[in-house]
Amino acid sequence: MNRATQARSLTELPPIGLAVVTMGVFDGVHLGHRAALDATRAAAAERRASSVALIFDPHPDEVLGHGIVVPRLAPAAVNLTRMAKLGIQHTVAIRFDEDLRALTAEDFLAALRPAIELRGLVMGRHSSFGREQGGTVDAMTRLGATSDFEVVVVERVEVDGAVVSSTRIREAIAVGDVAAAALLGAPAYLEGQVIEGDRRGRTLGFPTANLRFAYQPAMPALGIYAARVARGGPPHQAALVSIGTRPTFGESGAVVAEVHLLDYDGDLYGTLLGVELVARLRDELRFDDAAALVEQMHRDAAAARIVLETG
Repeated sequence: MNRATQARSLTELPPIGLAVVTMGVFDGVHLGHRAALDATRAAAAERRASSVALIFDPHPDEVLGHGIVVPRLAPAAVNLTRMAKLGIQHTVAIRFDEDLRALTAEDFLAALRPAIELRGLVMGRHSSFGREQGGTVDAMTRLGATSDFEVVVVERVEVDGAVVSSTRIREAIAVGDVAAAALLGAPAYLEGQVIEGDRRGRTLGFPTANLRFAYQPAMPALGIYAARVARGGPPHQAALVSIGTRPTFGESGAVVAEVHLLDYDGDLYGTLLGVELVARLRDELRFDDAAALVEQMHRDAAAARIVLETG
């Protein structure tokens, strides 16, 4: 059973005992993350220990970058669910701040005790942690030899000759390449609560649900997408998703995410929608009038049905 814990600091870790640990941000839980998590689960089973993923939150780049916000491939709850499905027994969020940043790798591992008795540390071949990135694979291997834990090294995962990373996936989604979800091992994802809009879509025969996000999502390029949408369960409802500024109606530059569920007409206000982006259908366009827009939306709906039936 997976236990997810929100810990503000290393002094608030839950008691876990013998453990094999991996650590990182795990945004999106992509193929590279999955290799590390699979290795953690396997190493824990071999050592009759618990598998543990320490998740740094906020993103270290947001602390080091002094105010930047890193767009996320999925909200925290979705990442935790994906990790649990991979068999990780404990997912523990650790607040990343200047105090944590100042710890040496040795002090960081020492601070895990007594909650965690380290038996294995899973690291990427080229990864490091701790002050001045002193926690390299070689340094931790030497420490493990005198501290009764073993370093398990995971090689980088490459697809099409390039390393799989959250940054690479964000950059692909930002230009509309939602097919880069193949690097995620799951579709590109948005999750938001339905809020009231201007109800214009309903007057056009295409009612839309406007989404408000509780996190900063990695937004895809402006355009129209075929998607599957979940309302509290597995994604199943076919949908069109518009990411855009609604130029046909002369609106300002604010980007809005709108979802039109195909074959559905009901009240979604307040509902949390999970949106899996399957394919980009076209660019956002400006039409001469509402009638021309509606004609295109009918074509978009037909195209989306074909994509979703065959995808």
